Amino acid sequence: MKYYLFLDESGDQNLANFNPAFPIFTLCGIIISEKEYNVLESKILALKQKFRKSKDVILHSRDIRKYEKGFQIFFDIETKKSFYEDINLIMKESNYTIVACNILKEPYIRKYGRLNDVYGLSLSYIMERVIFYLDSQKQSDIVLFTIAEKRGKKEDFALLNYYNEVLDRGTYFANSQRIKKYFKYFEFKNKKDNIIGLQIADLAAYPIARYVLDPNMVNFAFEILEPKIYTQTGKQHGLKIHP
Repeated sequence: MKYYLFLDESGDQNLANFNPAFPIFTLCGIIISEKEYNVLESKILALKQKFRKSKDVILHSRDIRKYEKGFQIFFDIETKKSFYEDINLIMKESNYTIVACNILKEPYIRKYGRLNDVYGLSLSYIMERVIFYLDSQKQSDIVLFTIAEKRGKKEDFALLNYYNEVLDRGTYFANSQRIKKYFKYFEFKNKKDNIIGLQIADLAAYPIARYVLDPNMVNFAFEILEPKIYTQTGKQHGLKIHP
């Protein structure tokens, strides 16, 4: 049984100089089986064809919100309404699981300082929870493919180092052997590769970050995503807020 883990983030990992209006770093992971991913991919490609007349367009949360890079079509209120109805239905009905780690920068800096590595910490948490989720599937033949978007040589090199460090040292709740049972394949993809799973992770990351910053704010997107967050024995274990 083949599974994917798609990774994307909202905000940046910079603790030295950050936007006080968005003082958070969110790393979001989408876990999905190959079978369910094929269904999701077909629906998203049909959505793109419907609204942009092309399956090659990239769904990017910021571009959609700002009406940029071809999404100027959403200045038309009816088009925007129809698009959100369709994408919300796809996000609601598709079968995937979310694991996300959120670093609130101001309290984090007060507690730990500015030198700690928030990306490495977030990735460690996500990898650990992915293991718990895959264990719960009770299948002995699971093969996991982890996919992240390319950001630059320096950033990609650092991310791969984080990944390998978690493989080598394990986490508090999962030793190295247990992690390596699932985590065997890791690759970067360009945005232009049009990987639907990465676009879904991008669409999920921002509303999750907004919810963590202000749980009382109206956030319809998060209401759709919340049932997808990994739970175990009735408790939500897939949404980490740190510290």
